[in-house]
Amino acid sequence: MGQPRKALRTTTVGAVSATLVAGAAFGLAPAAEAAPASAPQAASSTDVRFVDIPGDGGTILKANVFTPGGAKAGVKYPTIVLPTSWAMPQIEYVAQAQKLANSGYVVVSYNSRGFWQSGGEIETGGPEDIADASKVIDWTLENTPADPDKIGMGGVSYGAGISLLAAGHDKRIKAVAALSGWGDLIESIYSGRTQHFQAAGLLGGAGVLTGRPSPELQQTLKDFLASNLDKEDEMIAWGAKRSPATYVDQINKNGAAIMMGNAWGDTIFPPNQYAKFFGQLKGPKRLEFRPGDHATAEATGLLGLPNDTWTSTQRWFDRYLKGEKNGIDGEQPVQLKSRSTGGYEGYPDWKSVGATKKKIDLAGSTTIRANVDSGANGGIVMLSNALDQFLKIPPMASMPLLPRRYAGVWQSQKYDTAQRVRGTAKLHTTLTSTKESGTLVAYLYDVGPLGLGKLVSNAPYTFHGKTPGRPFGVDLELFSTAYDVPAGHKLALVVDTVDPLYIEHNPSGAQLTFSSPADDPSYVSVPLREQ
Repeated sequence: MGQPRKALRTTTVGAVSATLVAGAAFGLAPAAEAAPASAPQAASSTDVRFVDIPGDGGTILKANVFTPGGAKAGVKYPTIVLPTSWAMPQIEYVAQAQKLANSGYVVVSYNSRGFWQSGGEIETGGPEDIADASKVIDWTLENTPADPDKIGMGGVSYGAGISLLAAGHDKRIKAVAALSGWGDLIESIYSGRTQHFQAAGLLGGAGVLTGRPSPELQQTLKDFLASNLDKEDEMIAWGAKRSPATYVDQINKNGAAIMMGNAWGDTIFPPNQYAKFFGQLKGPKRLEFRPGDHATAEATGLLGLPNDTWTSTQRWFDRYLKGEKNGIDGEQPVQLKSRSTGGYEGYPDWKSVGATKKKIDLAGSTTIRANVDSGANGGIVMLSNALDQFLKIPPMASMPLLPRRYAGVWQSQKYDTAQRVRGTAKLHTTLTSTKESGTLVAYLYDVGPLGLGKLVSNAPYTFHGKTPGRPFGVDLELFSTAYDVPAGHKLALVVDTVDPLYIEHNPSGAQLTFSSPADDPSYVSVPLREQ
């Protein structure tokens, strides 16, 4: 049993929340809209202890425990366990833990193994991390006034993923709040069979700076970034083992009520894979999408500021751990916040989002040369979509200036009314390559009267083993979004072969030809909210 260190009042430790960077996953999220003048003051009656908790195999996990003030002997309290995000220290959730404890929860936050002062190595949501979660619950039941029938888990990014994985392995977990997490790790950083270079590089770099990556993680990242296709099956198996979607049947069987939140522009864990996983859940569930990049939707809450995501999180726990009739279970389970209007929209399920489809024909035949960035790109990881969130400045490109030698461009007609894009746009085309391997990146732009395009969505696609000169079909889902195209604007589909976000696989001198056969026309299907 770990030995607790000295207990402190939260008025003493509350100030440490101001040291948190506004963002959780890798400690690199941009600053929030407004920085707090000081950390919030806690109720003087709430206590916090810094403790050592033995995890799987006896590995010591550094943790803190918040207990409701005036806790009476023999009284049990609903309890929430919060694993830290990737690369974040154990004080990450201080502000939120304090608020939850003030409202009657025991809150245990622990530093995930391999990071900072916790022992062990970084296992990236592996079996050791799942076992750690159960060990922390064991310790909590033995050392705090926790109610064994009212255990919840949650967290941001890495903490979200571990919480979902744990829900499939520990029946004691009754509710989960998984914020900016993943359902499918492969679909997150290898969608379209394309390595998400900046995302994986950030993952690896932050791990080295703040922790001790396991040999398995080091080798997997090395093979991944080196495009070692001989190890592709092994890497996919590694990711599947760490994906909550692999255990969805067990998660459903265990029955935890699961709330999930994410950002439209998440460059680490894009929204598509989260929406797909949400659709597989059978129990009480809720899905929230907001503007921003990875963990920026939760960032202000980590600083103790008012935050919609954390408000929903507490309401979710209040309903499914305390049993409060607060109405959250009566609301539409899918809640979306538009990047354009900032208003919330409710839907009964993900399939109802963007139920109306409008096609843009991609007529004719267009050939582009590979290996050159046309100027169309998805931006910079963690930065560009945060600028969109806070300043409404997404990545931009001028349609007239894009070099047609390196970019294919198709535009719709000018729209008389606003087009409210909601959900997942899909590209269908016929591709012929001069090489057996290649990469393309598709972008959907909102184009104004002067030809300036604002990025609505994008996604990469890579192929291997194709016969040069032989056409083949391509079906690609762009990353889901909620964006309003103003009246008088057009939509444009742009395709090129190089984007700094992704690793490209175009041999030198490769050319890609996009065609639209009469019996199989090419198009992009745009999902729209019903008018």
